[in-house]
Amino acid sequence: MLEFRYDTQLLIEGQDLDEDAVWEYFTTHFQGDCLLAVGGGDLIKIHFHTNEACKVLEYCATLGEIFDIVVEDMDRQARGLKG
Repeated sequence: MLEFRYDTQLLIEGQDLDEDAVWEYFTTHFQGDCLLAVGGGDLIKIHFHTNEACKVLEYCATLGEIFDIVVEDMDRQARGLKG
């Protein structure tokens, strides 16, 4: 079994988005790895492996509109099933 089960990816569209602030929030409030928070201004791309995908989505929705949301179950993928 994987330490972090869900590959969580999304885009956040908003105003005055700060990738450093998002990075800081993720690293202090969520457990996970492979964090990618790229962008700024009005758009940030998020990629994160975690067991707390719902909490990640809830937080990101507070920053702006979230879209292109993908949450894949990497444990299922590792067993050859659809994620």
